[in-house]
Amino acid sequence: MKLKMILLISIMALALASCDARSEELAPMAIEEIYVEREVAESSYGSNADMVASAPAPDTTVERMVIQNASLSIAVDNPDASMERVKELADELNGYVVSADMYQTTLDSGATVLHAAVSIRVPSEKLNDAIETIKDEATQPVISENITSQDVTADYVDLSSRLTNLEATEIQLQKIMDEAVKTEDVLAVYSRLVDVRGQIEVIKGQMKYYEESARLSMVSVELIADEAAQPLTIGGWQLNEEAEKAVRALERAVKWLAKAAIWIFITILPVVLLVFGPPALIVWLIWRRRSRQKKAAQLPPDPLIPGQKG
Repeated sequence: MKLKMILLISIMALALASCDARSEELAPMAIEEIYVEREVAESSYGSNADMVASAPAPDTTVERMVIQNASLSIAVDNPDASMERVKELADELNGYVVSADMYQTTLDSGATVLHAAVSIRVPSEKLNDAIETIKDEATQPVISENITSQDVTADYVDLSSRLTNLEATEIQLQKIMDEAVKTEDVLAVYSRLVDVRGQIEVIKGQMKYYEESARLSMVSVELIADEAAQPLTIGGWQLNEEAEKAVRALERAVKWLAKAAIWIFITILPVVLLVFGPPALIVWLIWRRRSRQKKAAQLPPDPLIPGQKG
């Protein structure tokens, strides 16, 4: 009986000793896993913080960005030739032609003249030189001239800041997608990444437009034929608008009367003579004959000559 008790106590002691040993082995492993997970989390946070810190800061020292455009309206001898010279000017100044159009207009006088419209872009620092060169084409004082300026510095800086933030977000999303395991996580991050990249492209396009517009100024030129812009003068005195309208109305009335006279003498009068001429001639001849007979009846008889028998 004592022997059985001793064996049972020994077995229980061995079991307790083995449980203590397993608990001592598992404890360091669990602690080590916790530390590993904490280090991974801290390293991930540190890498994200480093990415944000290393992202380029918005440039607050951007030079002032001003968009300048000009429009001119001038009278020239030959709109076609002047338009070609304006195109050549754009090439000489390292610019380019945006658009060119040639069309015809009819004046109140009935004359047909050419009009031309051409738009070019030239370096902004050469805008004044381009305007003066184009003015040399004019045969009269400039009809109209307009220069506009738009400061887009604040808008450009705002776009630059948004671009910097979006590019940093893109880097983080790309890293998260590379480390993602679940399909739904990958799809969600990819959808967000596509949206961010779309915003980046839009902002880059807007910034490029501002840069190009500030670097190259637009010059829009209207070329009017000289006779279309020539003011109406009489004796060296330039008439005002109402007098000019009156003179042109008189001109139209004279032209209408001249046309009416031509139609009357060439078309209407011959028809009238052919239709009513012969009857009128017969009536006139009859009337003339009767008039002569009536006058002859009213005349007294001729007196007898002496020595002539009655």
